[in-house]
Amino acid sequence: MPERSGYASGTPCWVELSSTDVALSAGFYRELFGWEAMFDSDPDQGGYGRFTCEGRLVAGITLAACRTVPAMWNVYIAVDDAAATLEEVRAAGGEVVLEPMQIMDRGVMAAFQDPTGAFLSIWQRMSDFGAEVTVEPGAFGWVELSARDPAVALSFYPRVFGWEPREHGTGRRRYVEWYLGDRRVAGMAPMGPDIPADVPSQWRTYFVVEDAEATVAKVRELGGKVFTEPLSTYGGPLAVLADPEFAVFAILQLDPSLVPPSQPPPS
Repeated sequence: MPERSGYASGTPCWVELSSTDVALSAGFYRELFGWEAMFDSDPDQGGYGRFTCEGRLVAGITLAACRTVPAMWNVYIAVDDAAATLEEVRAAGGEVVLEPMQIMDRGVMAAFQDPTGAFLSIWQRMSDFGAEVTVEPGAFGWVELSARDPAVALSFYPRVFGWEPREHGTGRRRYVEWYLGDRRVAGMAPMGPDIPADVPSQWRTYFVVEDAEATVAKVRELGGKVFTEPLSTYGGPLAVLADPEFAVFAILQLDPSLVPPSQPPPS
């Protein structure tokens, strides 16, 4: 797995599971992706955990604030200045849900809700820049916004992160690739009419796997949920799944002949 040494501002840099049963989650992802979990011994950190794959950091895990909050995967975007980014969030119509908070000497985190209802976190690095590997089996390779109102998101994210949208298709097949300079960093698709009206817009994490069919079978075996069987896409088969706590995520079996490893494909 190629190692990373940092992320440009505006780039997804970390994903984190908010779990209502940390032991259950750690066991599930160990069996599914081969991850090992390491937890902080410092009580001030509340037992924060980090998943490693082949010895490299790939994701985080933390206990949900309360059991009424559903388990979920959270996405972090690297920024140079968390406070300044939140000012742009407010100016663009978003709502700040967590003011900048320094985490020891590791960095500064904050979180907001965009005008479409999706939650997103930001990370201003100090000693910790985020995941040490991406876009390889066992690591996250893509993040995507399922949006209730794509038009609103199209005006919000360029102002906050400097992203430029490039659109493909129409109607339910409409897809937006967010670019930072000449590099794809994220995607967006309209939320389908089959999704219950009370489900808000949300960011989804895609993990890269070597065999989508085998991964889906393993999720079933481990007590997770399969929302979609592997679907054929430009970049390779993908499937939408959930762990035993119903934290939704997706998997992607990258086709190396079609997709450069540095630029994950959209769904």
